[in-house]
Amino acid sequence: MYKRNGIVIGITLFLALFIINFNAFAISPETEQLLKLLEKKNIITDMEAADMRQEMEFSSQAGDKKAYETKLAGLLGNWADKIHPGACIEVEASYEDYNFHDPSKRDTDTSDLVLATVEIGFDVDIAKHVKASLFFLYEEDATDFDVDQGIITIDGADVVPLYVDLGKMYIPFGMFESHFIRDPLTLELGETNESAAVGGFRNDLLELSVGAFNGDIDETGEENHINNYLASACFTLPETTVPDLNLTAGISWVSNIADSDALQEEATATIKNHIGGFNTFIIASLLDRFFFNAEYLGAIDDFKAGELSFDGGKSYRPEAWTIEFAYGVTDSLNLAVCYEGSNDCGDFLPEKQFGGVVSYDLFKHTSVALEYLYGKFENKDTRHLMTTMLAIEF
Repeated sequence: MYKRNGIVIGITLFLALFIINFNAFAISPETEQLLKLLEKKNIITDMEAADMRQEMEFSSQAGDKKAYETKLAGLLGNWADKIHPGACIEVEASYEDYNFHDPSKRDTDTSDLVLATVEIGFDVDIAKHVKASLFFLYEEDATDFDVDQGIITIDGADVVPLYVDLGKMYIPFGMFESHFIRDPLTLELGETNESAAVGGFRNDLLELSVGAFNGDIDETGEENHINNYLASACFTLPETTVPDLNLTAGISWVSNIADSDALQEEATATIKNHIGGFNTFIIASLLDRFFFNAEYLGAIDDFKAGELSFDGGKSYRPEAWTIEFAYGVTDSLNLAVCYEGSNDCGDFLPEKQFGGVVSYDLFKHTSVALEYLYGKFENKDTRHLMTTMLAIEF
């Protein structure tokens, strides 16, 4: 779908230039190739292509470009109304000072400049009850440019408030709201991107969902099957209940937290038993100027000793939490502070972390932010981390 969107935009731009430099006698070889491409991609039919050839030749001979322009706009305009593109580019510069508690280890300090995020994609209204989403993501030193999400959605629209999502997605386990540059610890522990089937009920007040997927971490001795499950509930306070107050709260459960993007890198290939995960969150804002969010995410049972690379040979039950306050000083200037932590995460996540961030909207869709975080780990190592980011989002 993103590829077709690019084709449509490219063809539109090319034909716009062609209109400006219209050949007075006949269609050019380049235009003929474009018409064939439109046919091949099933954007126009063979009959429509033949009609366009005749109209272009007639219009060029008669000097009447208006009819051709109207035909082209009508042909491509339908796709433009259905496709909703978006993109995000973030460049980050960071400095980290890491201090080891063990005196035999040498403290380190590092700095870097990276293209932290490139995300491009779009949503497409296929039909009244069918939508599609396709997003690509690149993160320097972390993620190659690849499909991040590809979802087909079938919903009841104005008939019944039910929906089904099928494809690669971030499953509804955790909300991970944040005003900071760096991801909250709850996201680092629990975010899960999988090919899944998720369905449920959704309206302006309540969203309930259940789903299933085939994870990467299996139980010892078990075959490879779709045996991971999830459930979530999210409540949104109606806007008219309390003037100027927005409130959203929810809970979610997953049958195997070891399949989160982070833990599947730290866990052994198989574990004795699937370990369930639980999440709860609350997000509130007042006057669109004061913001608060809090979230907890963790394992319900213990991993056996040795099943996690950072457990030090002990039974661990990883969990993380975060609390943030933010204040919109002006429409462009925002300040935020956070306090967050984790348990049973070794040197994987800080045991305690706090810091602040200031962000400013330089121009439309363009912002800059400066952040400081101090973290202390279970082994008493400490970290000072400063990050600045320039981002565009449209």
